[in-house]
Amino acid sequence: MSEKVHNPWPNSGNDKLVELDIAAIRAHLAANNGLKGLDVLRPADMARAVELFRRDGFVVIADVLNPEQTDFLKRGCDEVAAEILALDTARNGNRGSHRYSFGGSSLTRSQLHRPEWQMMLEVPFVDDLVSAIFGSPHYALRAASGDFCLPGALGYQPLHSDVGDWRSTEQSPFSAFVDPRGQMTVRDLPCPYVCVNFLPQDITPLNGPTRQIAGTQHSRAPIPTLEDEPEWMRLSTVCPAPAGAIMVRDVRAWHGGTPNVSDEMRAIPNLEFYAPWFHEPIVPGIGFAEHKQLSSRAQYLSRFCVADSGAPLVTGATLWAP
Repeated sequence: MSEKVHNPWPNSGNDKLVELDIAAIRAHLAANNGLKGLDVLRPADMARAVELFRRDGFVVIADVLNPEQTDFLKRGCDEVAAEILALDTARNGNRGSHRYSFGGSSLTRSQLHRPEWQMMLEVPFVDDLVSAIFGSPHYALRAASGDFCLPGALGYQPLHSDVGDWRSTEQSPFSAFVDPRGQMTVRDLPCPYVCVNFLPQDITPLNGPTRQIAGTQHSRAPIPTLEDEPEWMRLSTVCPAPAGAIMVRDVRAWHGGTPNVSDEMRAIPNLEFYAPWFHEPIVPGIGFAEHKQLSSRAQYLSRFCVADSGAPLVTGATLWAP
């Protein structure tokens, strides 16, 4: 089956219409996509999880959410996605065609006002694991976000890192680290910033698994462009992984989105956490009164994300967060 689309592949011009053999792409990914020997752990493997996280920059742990929690999260992702997609009938996306950020599509840059994301903040194993990674329970929530991609997301998102050294406020309001001596970068530090993605559906070779380049969290090498990226990197995707699992990532490690040639949306909602000793500007994501309804531990973790008592929190969908 061939389909004419704006070319998502490099080296032939993104402004051209080309014919892609979707069946051939699907067959290629089914046969080759996925990290060989991916070690999917269980919650009892806490020490091993921390070890793999520090070695590779990511780790997958199954059975973290029970079936009821998984279904609750999936329904919430579907509802939020429907609100966003109502604003984008052409499916242009805000992270590439058919690809969307949950945070980048929220007026608060976060989904913490949603009960499904609040539920993720109340999972004891996640708290225990992030505390073990940071070596302290005094870490803090940055945001509740994630992303989703639809069938038809045929392009590869460029490899990237989610945190870097200080940039001017004209480039980004969300950066902090700088060594005035010019000797250290954020990559020379212990992990400053963890992302925990929750899987409300199975992640397969066909539905847009995240590609992760193992061990790059400390690399100072230039991140390759799509044109220069070797095929083995494109196929270094974190799959298969079951619904109810979490994928825990050091956001400095190189990663990117991949094609969704399945028949269903793939969502990976997340919680993002700063180490106790690291902080960048945070946008409030939950109202004061609603924050008081969380458990005491969740209130503590989200202490920098709550709006002032007299400040109304305006929530809603947008294609581009302010």
